[in-house]
Amino acid sequence: MNRRKKINDILKKRKKQAKAKGRGNVQTGYVSKAERARLEILELENKKADNVTDTEDSASEDQESV
Repeated sequence: MNRRKKINDILKKRKKQAKAKGRGNVQTGYVSKAERARLEILELENKKADNVTDTEDSASEDQESV
């Protein structure tokens, strides 16, 4: 029984490694806490900039219609 179990374990391990190799790198690299904070700040700044341009666009459209 032990011999059969060992063989099955080896085959399962090989199959698992082959699957992992075929999938490629699914996991992204490590992003530090400081880098995540910096990215969040940049994202917030972009959202603020988009909101400002949207309000300016709507204000200019209102003036043109009058």
